Amino acid sequence: MPRPKKQASPFRYFNSTPEVIRLVVMMYVRFPLSLRNVEDLLAERGIDICHETVRFWWNRFGPMFAADIQRQRISRMRGFRNWRWHVDEVFVKINGETHYLWRAVDHEGEILESYVTKKRDKSAALRFFRKALKRHGRVEAIVADGLRSYPAAMRDLGIEDRREMGRWLNNRVENSHLPFRRRERAMQRFRQMKSLQKFASVHANVHNHFNQDRHLTDRQTYKASRSAALAEWQNLMA
Repeated sequence: MPRPKKQASPFRYFNSTPEVIRLVVMMYVRFPLSLRNVEDLLAERGIDICHETVRFWWNRFGPMFAADIQRQRISRMRGFRNWRWHVDEVFVKINGETHYLWRAVDHEGEILESYVTKKRDKSAALRFFRKALKRHGRVEAIVADGLRSYPAAMRDLGIEDRREMGRWLNNRVENSHLPFRRRERAMQRFRQMKSLQKFASVHANVHNHFNQDRHLTDRQTYKASRSAALAEWQNLMA
Protein backbone atom coordinates (compact mmCIF):
# COMPACT_ATOMS: atom_id res chain seq x y z
CA MET A 1 0.00 0.00 0.00
CA PRO A 2 1.30 3.49 -0.75
CA ARG A 3 2.35 5.48 2.26
CA PRO A 4 0.16 8.48 3.12
CA LYS A 5 1.74 11.78 2.19
CA LYS A 6 3.21 13.71 5.08
CA GLN A 7 1.40 17.00 5.58
CA ALA A 8 3.63 19.95 4.72
CA SER A 9 4.43 22.37 7.53
CA PRO A 10 2.65 25.75 7.18
CA PHE A 11 5.87 27.40 8.44
CA ARG A 12 8.14 25.91 5.77
CA TYR A 13 8.61 29.12 3.72
CA PHE A 14 9.44 31.38 6.67
CA ASN A 15 12.86 32.13 8.11
CA SER A 16 11.51 32.61 11.64
CA THR A 17 10.80 29.63 13.86
CA PRO A 18 7.23 28.44 14.53
CA GLU A 19 7.69 29.42 18.20
CA VAL A 20 8.32 33.06 17.26
CA ILE A 21 5.36 33.14 14.85
CA ARG A 22 3.03 31.68 17.49
CA LEU A 23 4.28 34.22 20.03
CA VAL A 24 3.67 37.14 17.64
CA VAL A 25 0.15 36.02 16.77
CA MET A 26 -0.72 35.40 20.42
CA MET A 27 0.54 38.82 21.55
CA TYR A 28 -1.32 40.74 18.85
CA VAL A 29 -4.65 38.88 19.00
CA ARG A 30 -4.84 38.17 22.72
CA PHE A 31 -3.75 41.54 24.14
CA PRO A 32 -4.97 45.07 23.22
CA LEU A 33 -1.69 45.99 21.50
CA SER A 34 -1.03 47.79 18.24
CA LEU A 35 1.24 46.40 15.53
CA ARG A 36 4.05 48.70 16.64
CA ASN A 37 3.53 47.81 20.30
CA VAL A 38 4.15 44.17 19.43
CA GLU A 39 7.22 45.13 17.40
CA ASP A 40 8.70 47.07 20.36
CA LEU A 41 7.98 44.33 22.89
CA LEU A 42 9.63 41.74 20.66
CA ALA A 43 12.67 44.03 20.18
CA GLU A 44 13.16 43.98 23.97
CA ARG A 45 13.36 40.19 23.72
CA GLY A 46 15.93 40.30 20.93
CA ILE A 47 13.47 39.50 18.12
CA ASP A 48 13.85 42.01 15.29
CA ILE A 49 10.77 42.07 13.02
CA CYS A 50 8.80 44.86 11.34
CA HIS A 51 5.26 45.76 12.37
CA GLU A 52 4.12 44.84 8.85
CA THR A 53 5.45 41.34 9.50
CA VAL A 54 3.21 41.20 12.56
CA ARG A 55 0.28 42.18 10.35
CA PHE A 56 1.15 39.56 7.72
CA TRP A 57 1.65 36.76 10.26
CA TRP A 58 -1.62 37.27 12.10
CA ASN A 59 -3.50 37.43 8.79
CA ARG A 60 -1.77 34.29 7.55
CA PHE A 61 -1.66 32.13 10.69
CA GLY A 62 -4.38 33.58 12.92
CA PRO A 63 -7.26 31.81 11.11
CA MET A 64 -5.27 28.55 11.07
CA PHE A 65 -4.66 28.64 14.82
CA ALA A 66 -8.27 29.65 15.52
CA ALA A 67 -9.62 26.84 13.35
CA ASP A 68 -7.44 24.30 15.16
CA ILE A 69 -8.62 25.54 18.56
CA GLN A 70 -12.27 25.53 17.47
CA ARG A 71 -12.02 22.06 15.96
CA GLN A 72 -10.72 20.64 19.25
CA ARG A 73 -13.38 22.50 21.22
CA ILE A 74 -16.24 21.24 19.04
CA SER A 75 -15.01 17.64 19.21
CA ARG A 76 -14.97 17.82 23.02
CA MET A 77 -18.40 19.44 23.33
CA ARG A 78 -20.27 17.52 20.62
CA GLY A 79 -23.22 15.71 22.18
CA PHE A 80 -23.04 17.72 25.40
CA ARG A 81 -26.36 17.71 27.26
CA ASN A 82 -28.14 20.71 28.77
CA TRP A 83 -26.16 23.13 26.58
CA ARG A 84 -27.33 26.69 27.20
CA TRP A 85 -26.57 29.50 24.77
CA HIS A 86 -26.63 33.26 25.33
CA VAL A 87 -26.98 35.34 22.14
CA ASP A 88 -26.65 39.06 21.58
CA GLU A 89 -25.58 41.56 18.92
CA VAL A 90 -23.14 44.44 19.33
CA PHE A 91 -22.88 47.59 17.20
CA VAL A 92 -19.60 48.05 15.29
CA LYS A 93 -18.71 51.04 13.10
CA ILE A 94 -16.98 50.43 9.75
CA ASN A 95 -16.07 53.66 7.96
CA GLY A 96 -18.84 55.44 9.83
CA GLU A 97 -21.48 52.86 8.87
CA THR A 98 -23.12 50.73 11.57
CA HIS A 99 -22.75 46.96 11.32
CA TYR A 100 -23.82 44.24 13.73
CA LEU A 101 -21.66 41.55 15.28
CA TRP A 102 -23.88 38.64 16.38
CA ARG A 103 -22.40 36.41 19.04
CA ALA A 104 -23.38 33.19 20.79
CA VAL A 105 -21.80 32.34 24.14
CA ASP A 106 -22.29 29.07 25.99
CA HIS A 107 -23.09 28.53 29.68
CA GLU A 108 -19.35 28.49 30.52
CA GLY A 109 -18.74 31.90 28.93
CA GLU A 110 -16.91 30.60 25.84
CA ILE A 111 -17.70 32.29 22.55
CA LEU A 112 -19.23 29.82 20.11
CA GLU A 113 -19.98 31.92 17.05
CA SER A 114 -19.26 35.43 15.74
CA TYR A 115 -21.09 36.63 12.66
CA VAL A 116 -21.13 40.11 11.05
CA THR A 117 -24.11 41.50 9.13
CA LYS A 118 -25.17 44.87 7.76
CA LYS A 119 -28.72 44.58 9.11
CA ARG A 120 -30.37 43.38 12.30
CA ASP A 121 -33.48 41.81 10.81
CA LYS A 122 -35.00 38.34 10.70
CA SER A 123 -32.92 37.12 7.74
CA ALA A 124 -29.68 38.12 9.48
CA ALA A 125 -30.72 36.34 12.68
CA LEU A 126 -31.74 33.28 10.65
CA ARG A 127 -28.32 33.08 8.96
CA PHE A 128 -26.62 33.45 12.33
CA PHE A 129 -28.64 30.67 13.99
CA ARG A 130 -28.22 28.30 11.06
CA LYS A 131 -24.48 28.81 11.10
CA ALA A 132 -24.24 28.23 14.85
CA LEU A 133 -26.53 25.18 14.90
CA LYS A 134 -24.79 23.55 11.95
CA ARG A 135 -21.41 23.86 13.64
CA HIS A 136 -22.31 23.11 17.26
CA GLY A 137 -25.43 20.96 17.04
CA ARG A 138 -28.42 20.80 19.35
CA VAL A 139 -29.02 23.36 22.09
CA GLU A 140 -31.35 22.99 25.07
CA ALA A 141 -32.02 26.68 25.78
CA ILE A 142 -31.25 30.00 24.09
CA VAL A 143 -31.21 33.16 26.19
CA ALA A 144 -31.87 36.31 24.15
CA ASP A 145 -32.99 39.89 24.65
CA GLY A 146 -36.22 41.49 23.40
CA LEU A 147 -35.14 41.93 19.77
CA ARG A 148 -38.02 40.70 17.59
CA SER A 149 -35.67 39.14 15.04
CA TYR A 150 -34.82 36.35 17.49
CA PRO A 151 -38.30 34.79 17.93
CA ALA A 152 -39.06 35.27 14.23
CA ALA A 153 -35.94 33.37 13.18
CA MET A 154 -36.32 30.71 15.87
CA ARG A 155 -39.92 30.14 14.79
CA ASP A 156 -38.73 29.26 11.27
CA LEU A 157 -36.17 26.85 12.72
CA GLY A 158 -38.67 25.22 15.07
CA ILE A 159 -36.80 26.11 18.25
CA GLU A 160 -38.92 28.99 19.54
CA ASP A 161 -39.91 26.93 22.61
CA ARG A 162 -36.26 26.96 23.75
CA ARG A 163 -36.10 30.74 23.96
CA GLU A 164 -35.64 32.35 27.38
CA MET A 165 -35.69 36.05 28.21
CA GLY A 166 -35.07 37.91 31.46
CA ARG A 167 -33.69 41.16 32.80
CA TRP A 168 -30.31 39.83 33.96
CA LEU A 169 -30.22 36.43 32.26
CA ASN A 170 -28.06 37.68 29.37
CA ASN A 171 -25.30 39.29 31.44
CA ARG A 172 -22.90 36.53 30.46
CA VAL A 173 -22.87 37.48 26.78
CA GLU A 174 -22.95 41.21 27.59
CA ASN A 175 -19.74 40.82 29.59
CA SER A 176 -18.15 38.76 26.84
CA HIS A 177 -18.21 41.83 24.58
CA LEU A 178 -15.73 43.71 26.79
CA PRO A 179 -12.46 42.03 25.60
CA PHE A 180 -13.45 42.61 21.98
CA ARG A 181 -14.31 46.25 22.68
CA ARG A 182 -10.88 46.82 24.25
CA ARG A 183 -9.23 45.20 21.23
CA GLU A 184 -11.34 47.29 18.85
CA ARG A 185 -10.15 50.54 20.47
CA ALA A 186 -6.50 49.45 20.17
CA MET A 187 -7.00 48.75 16.45
CA GLN A 188 -8.72 52.14 15.95
CA ARG A 189 -11.82 50.45 14.53
CA PHE A 190 -12.14 48.42 11.34
CA ARG A 191 -12.09 49.47 7.69
CA GLN A 192 -13.80 46.51 6.03
CA MET A 193 -16.57 44.10 6.91
CA LYS A 194 -14.40 41.18 5.83
CA SER A 195 -11.56 42.18 8.16
CA LEU A 196 -14.03 42.56 11.06
CA GLN A 197 -15.43 39.07 10.48
CA LYS A 198 -11.95 37.59 10.25
CA PHE A 199 -10.59 39.24 13.37
CA ALA A 200 -13.74 38.62 15.44
CA SER A 201 -13.57 34.89 14.70
CA VAL A 202 -9.85 34.64 15.45
CA HIS A 203 -10.07 36.77 18.59
CA ALA A 204 -12.99 34.72 19.94
CA ASN A 205 -11.15 31.40 19.69
CA VAL A 206 -7.88 32.75 21.09
CA HIS A 207 -9.79 34.36 23.97
CA ASN A 208 -11.53 31.04 24.68
CA HIS A 209 -8.21 29.23 24.73
CA PHE A 210 -6.59 31.48 27.33
CA ASN A 211 -9.70 32.31 29.38
CA GLN A 212 -9.03 30.57 32.71
CA ASP A 213 -11.63 32.32 34.91
CA ARG A 214 -8.95 33.32 37.39
CA HIS A 215 -11.53 34.93 39.67
CA LEU A 216 -13.20 31.54 40.22
CA THR A 217 -10.13 29.42 41.02
CA ASP A 218 -7.26 29.49 43.47
CA ARG A 219 -3.77 30.60 42.46
CA GLN A 220 -2.27 27.13 42.01
CA THR A 221 -5.14 25.90 39.83
CA TYR A 222 -4.95 29.02 37.71
CA LYS A 223 -1.20 28.65 37.17
CA ALA A 224 -1.59 25.00 36.17
CA SER A 225 -4.38 25.86 33.70
CA ARG A 226 -2.36 28.74 32.26
CA SER A 227 0.69 26.52 31.74
CA ALA A 228 -1.46 23.88 30.04
CA ALA A 229 -2.98 26.48 27.71
CA LEU A 230 0.45 27.83 26.75
CA ALA A 231 1.78 24.32 26.14
CA GLU A 232 -1.21 23.49 23.95
CA TRP A 233 -0.72 26.76 22.04
CA GLN A 234 2.87 25.81 21.26
CA ASN A 235 1.64 22.58 19.67
CA LEU A 236 -0.84 24.23 17.30
CA MET A 237 -0.20 23.29 13.65
CA ALA A 238 2.78 21.20 14.77
